Amino acid sequence: MSGMKILALELSTARGSLAWLDGEVALAREWPNDRKNSAAFFENLDAVTKKFGAPDTIIVGLGPGSYAGTRIAISAAIGLQISSGARLIGFPSICAIESAEAHYWMIGDARRKTFFFARISTNELREGPELFSEEGLKSKLLSLRNDTPVFCSESLPQFPGAMLRYPSARLLARLAQDPNRNFSLPPLEPMYLREPYVTMLPWQTQRLDRQ
Repeated sequence: MSGMKILALELSTARGSLAWLDGEVALAREWPNDRKNSAAFFENLDAVTKKFGAPDTIIVGLGPGSYAGTRIAISAAIGLQISSGARLIGFPSICAIESAEAHYWMIGDARRKTFFFARISTNELREGPELFSEEGLKSKLLSLRNDTPVFCSESLPQFPGAMLRYPSARLLARLAQDPNRNFSLPPLEPMYLREPYVTMLPWQTQRLDRQ
């Protein structure tokens, strides 16, 4: 699979990135990822596809992280897949952190006063993501080996030992070359840390009562 033309898309955090990998030709772009304005992503995507053409494989980072950003990346990948016939796969974004260490812990804000914890080894998800309260996660981290780095993709001052790192589309592209990885297949979905929260409007509740 090393000769495949691979396009990688990653929009799960505040740093967006995409990468193109084709044998010896490699290109990666990064930019501040504004979750309310995806113009920078589409400008970079347009420039890369015009320069290199259609990919054979498209890999998308699935988070966990920004649902909106991840869904934009998935939608763009589906559009390209339809027009090019490329193979479409997904992979956890938290497994694509460029690090000198083969093993690391990943933490993040899961909102609603909860935080997630995951254990990654050789770019594979080995444990989690699991939800904790702030105190619960602090206790979890204290129980772990302190020689393993702890990463996060957003500022978490309540966990002073965590180092800021972002997922890398360049690493996602490299991982896509490995046929032994456990990739997600279509239909792709962002990684949910909990069941989606749905608010029922009064008229919807009345309709359900009548059924």
